[in-house]
Amino acid sequence: MSKTIGRMKMAKKVLEKVDHSSKLHVDIPAGMASSAPPLGSQLGQRNINIENFCKDFNKRTANLKEGIPLPCRVKVHSDRTYDLVIHKPSTVYYLKQAAGIQKGRIKKGELAGKITLKHLYEIAKIKMEDPCNALLSLQQMCQMMVGIARTCGIEIVREIDPEEYAQFLKDREAVIAEYREELRLAKESKVLRTN
Repeated sequence: MSKTIGRMKMAKKVLEKVDHSSKLHVDIPAGMASSAPPLGSQLGQRNINIENFCKDFNKRTANLKEGIPLPCRVKVHSDRTYDLVIHKPSTVYYLKQAAGIQKGRIKKGELAGKITLKHLYEIAKIKMEDPCNALLSLQQMCQMMVGIARTCGIEIVREIDPEEYAQFLKDREAVIAEYREELRLAKESKVLRTN
């Protein structure tokens, strides 16, 4: 009996402690990390020095355009240090930028914008640099991005006529303005019903 207890104590010393802390997955705008909520409260819950984290993040993203949403993964250690991994912006962000739109599709089956195959290929090459996509081939990444573009209402074409596409974007702006007006009226009517 005592030999078994002794072996168990030895095994406990040999085994490393299991880390049960969760990683922080958050999107932070480039160069705009601040101690204000929601980021400050999420860092505070994990006992991270908020000011040092914000300075570190802003310094590491100083070369990027301010305001680009960057997915970040923060792993906290027991001594209150952290590992910060900053990924490239999301695929949806790149697709919207390439299409020149601010908002994806509003209704099912609606066309929100167009990009060329060259845009898709270039975005796929950029997204391949993310650690989570390291095992994907370029073909798999492009296929995945085709699905994401379809979900956003972005059509992938061989080439785009600039004048025709400029007219399409103007028409699309009118549709978005109409949609926002409908939302505003619905919100006002809801407020009137509650009073």
